[in-house]
Amino acid sequence: MTQVNAISGNMQASFGIPTWVTGIFIMVMVGLVVVGGLKRIAAVTEKIVPFMVIAYMIGSLVIFITNIDKIGAVFSAIFKGAFAAKAAGGGVVGYGMKLAIEQGCKRGVFSNEAGLGSSVMVHSNSNVKEPVMQGMWGIFEVFADTIIVCTMTAFTALSSGLIDLETGHLVTAAYNGVELTKTNLISTAFAMQFGRIGSVFIAISIMLFAFSTVLGWSHYGTKAAEYLLGEKRTFLYRILFVLLVFGGAVMGDNLAWDLADTFNGLMMIPNLIGVITLSGVVVRITKNYLDRQLRGADIPPFYSAFPDVQSEQEKG
Repeated sequence: MTQVNAISGNMQASFGIPTWVTGIFIMVMVGLVVVGGLKRIAAVTEKIVPFMVIAYMIGSLVIFITNIDKIGAVFSAIFKGAFAAKAAGGGVVGYGMKLAIEQGCKRGVFSNEAGLGSSVMVHSNSNVKEPVMQGMWGIFEVFADTIIVCTMTAFTALSSGLIDLETGHLVTAAYNGVELTKTNLISTAFAMQFGRIGSVFIAISIMLFAFSTVLGWSHYGTKAAEYLLGEKRTFLYRILFVLLVFGGAVMGDNLAWDLADTFNGLMMIPNLIGVITLSGVVVRITKNYLDRQLRGADIPPFYSAFPDVQSEQEKG
């Protein structure tokens, strides 16, 4: 619902399209894929998204170079906002730091899914022989997503002049007659740099990014529902999923984010218990890989913690 909320918010800000209209359109498109099995839509989206990501990175890089003189002020504001002991909103000293850490963890998890257990469904479908190799890609994914992409996005927003770097508040409530919200802040920053085409590009990019994510999460949920309820009952889940797409489009963005944060937290608890329980295996299998690759140790590869899988891999 959060992804669809982002789509509807940006479509309204960039093209004046009511959120309910976007909601119906996305609901129909998702329904064609999720319920109707029309995979061609998903396949086209999959092909376009990488090019949009590259274009977004190039655009962010142009803004970074253009506003490079503000780099000191921007990063100073980030660290002051995160670590300053100044009381926030008249509250107790340190509350601002607590809020920054809390929001950082929420948005970080939402960005890269680290610790949720969801991206495991994608990584487990890889064809690498050693699990550590795929695990390294998982680590790189988190680094690239959060440290690189999110930092560039933050710089784009903070160097735009739309935010007061001292207070963290919006300088103006509207830009070119459009109300500013956290949903359309980046599209407005791109519009200031590239003109109308900048906001249009961001709106379309978000639609494609979010739409592909919605389809991905429908697969996750369908597989979970299949495990819990059986394959025949997954159709009911798909119907509910499609209906909730419309709800995400028309609800307030604060409610959408609050729901996402709540369910992410509930999803993280059992997964982190599993991660902690398996940490010893992860240490052993990683040490085995690094000893062979970096130190040249002549030891057999650790393909799996399960003896039968390990035996099969050694034979292969």
